[in-house]
Amino acid sequence: MFSILFIAFKSNPSLFRTFRKIIAMSRNKKKQRPTSKATSSKKDHRKGGPTTKKYAEGIIEITAKGNAYVVIDGQEQDVFIPFHKINRAFHKDQVQVYIYPQRSGKKLEGEVVSVLKRFKTSFVGVVDLQEKYAFIRPSDHRVYKDFFVRLDDLMDAQDKEKVVIEFIEWSEHMGSPTAKVTQVLGTPGAHQTEMHAILATYGLPYSFPLEVEAYAQQIDTRILPKEIAKRRDMREVLTFTIDPKDAKDFDDALSFEILDNGCYRIGVHIADVSHYLQPGTVLDDEAFDRATSVYLVDRVVPMLPEVLSNHACSLRPKEEKYTFSAIFDIDDQAKIVAQWFGRTVILSNERFAYEEAQHLIETKKNHIPAPVSIRETSYDVSDEVLEAVLTMNRLALIMRSERMEQGAISFDKVEVKFKLDEENNPVGVFFKQAKAANHLIEEFMLLANKKVAEFIGKNEHKKTFVYRVHDEPDPQKLILLNGIISRFGHRLNLKDPKTIAQSLNDLLKDVQGRKEQNMVDTLAIRTMSKAIYTTQNIGHYGLAFDYYTHFTSPIRRYPDVMVHRLLQHYLDGGASPKEAKYEQMCQHSSDMEGLAANAERDSIKYMQIKWMQDRKDQTFLGVISGVTEWGVYVEIVENKCEGMVRTRDIRGDHFVFNEREYAIVGQRTKRTYQLGDEVMVLVKNTDLEKRQMDFELLGTPQEVQAKR
Repeated sequence: MFSILFIAFKSNPSLFRTFRKIIAMSRNKKKQRPTSKATSSKKDHRKGGPTTKKYAEGIIEITAKGNAYVVIDGQEQDVFIPFHKINRAFHKDQVQVYIYPQRSGKKLEGEVVSVLKRFKTSFVGVVDLQEKYAFIRPSDHRVYKDFFVRLDDLMDAQDKEKVVIEFIEWSEHMGSPTAKVTQVLGTPGAHQTEMHAILATYGLPYSFPLEVEAYAQQIDTRILPKEIAKRRDMREVLTFTIDPKDAKDFDDALSFEILDNGCYRIGVHIADVSHYLQPGTVLDDEAFDRATSVYLVDRVVPMLPEVLSNHACSLRPKEEKYTFSAIFDIDDQAKIVAQWFGRTVILSNERFAYEEAQHLIETKKNHIPAPVSIRETSYDVSDEVLEAVLTMNRLALIMRSERMEQGAISFDKVEVKFKLDEENNPVGVFFKQAKAANHLIEEFMLLANKKVAEFIGKNEHKKTFVYRVHDEPDPQKLILLNGIISRFGHRLNLKDPKTIAQSLNDLLKDVQGRKEQNMVDTLAIRTMSKAIYTTQNIGHYGLAFDYYTHFTSPIRRYPDVMVHRLLQHYLDGGASPKEAKYEQMCQHSSDMEGLAANAERDSIKYMQIKWMQDRKDQTFLGVISGVTEWGVYVEIVENKCEGMVRTRDIRGDHFVFNEREYAIVGQRTKRTYQLGDEVMVLVKNTDLEKRQMDFELLGTPQEVQAKR
């Protein structure tokens, strides 16, 4: 699925613009949009009245057709900017606009006066080499001008190669912006080229600077008696990891003991990254800049160099490791009797894949057969290990049930995964869905994150801390979602936050296995507020927690490193540091998380197109996942690949977009294609470079069957 513009509201662009305006009004000071402002007005724009401003500042958003809208904080109406009035602005730039006097019943219109701040200065494009100069054709269709590059600034890039460029200037007398090539990526469409292009598009690196690698290599990664003496020694306690079968960085482990009082002592042990990652070093600076590991379909771009992420910090079996732990005494009803936080040393006894742990849970037997095993042969686990897994699973089920009762929302969305050959070509598509083993790990990670946040946040005196917060959904978003899902016979109860949560859970459960599941799941997720990092705690709506943080994945998330440092600082009796610095770091981490998510989605889209390349002229059953004035988006049922049927290409009639009905309607035949309808499509064209796929619409399954 595309982003919300092309999924949840691509079926109704004007409705989305209305929604966006409402959201802009309701956002609090923690909103993530860059600050923009407008000059004073004689009328309250929040009431939708016409503006008397002539000049304003805002963020420009360029559409696929080349026109634009400027979003101004505190103003309900966006300012429409026709293509010829964009005046050298790029998508998401902060601009000053001149607003024309508004005529009754007409939308606000204006022109860009100046660009105040560039949103980005690095772009990806393809070389068009001329005799004495070159142009770079941007890959992003929202960048509407080719870039002029002198031959001296081409870095020996060849004609039609894909490159990364750095914007230099775009003066009034120049027809095109000037730039220089900073990196040659390779041939468009080639796998490595496109993966690197995806990363470059979002400003994400795919290798470490030499000085960072050199620094990481010289870190003393030995487990020393002197350091062990400072920690709680947990090496004799049964400990194991449960991770995806292809995982290389194991950043969490669980330990299990049965106490004399009948309670269970369960330790959540997290890689002690902060022991190796010291503030003020080139390594820490690089980790902060990256803020997160990036997970593409064929690779992981780690936050930390491999010597740390896959070796020193990774909680590999049969190896002593430094950890930061949250240890809980839990009774038989999953109630916390006691808790402890601090640095430890562990020795993991076993490493399990989720499939192996799931087999233990389902069979309740010690034996793991060869088809499930990651050891390439069958084997037996000890009675002690089996008891630990089954007991923790039972406790996890109780904790999960209690969360749901308290209003947590269960988003177990189906993930599209690819089987790749040695050359990273897709040879199969499968769907991954969380099972009991996944929920076991999830619940204990949630418990650790929650309790660490409570430990600091519930303090009598406020202390600076990093929280993971999730605001309540906006009522207008829910109303719009309700309107869409009503097409499929579903309805939300919007009475209060608890009934909303319950009806969302009911919705997600009801659509399982139905044609509209993936679309409804995506719409529901997008309707929720975006979770962010901040020092200002407002709780986590989706989890139904008053206090929540990220403590459990410091190998791949920098906020977790920040949490470890702050927690240890407070355990040592330290005073609360200044909040502003940490809020800025939180903002950066949230921003980078968003970029990484975009890159991941683009890589999935690329692989979907690659998978469908060999299936041109094949017919598939699909579901209409979006409707726009220029066409309908169709998601293939069997593999979740999405493409477009362009309205102009539909034979037999002239189809017009009906935004109220989320449909296109034939003017002569009155034939209607609506959001959620099943249709038969034929793969017409695939474009790896643009990550686009076009379908030919054959009709409904009934219509196609009737023709045979």
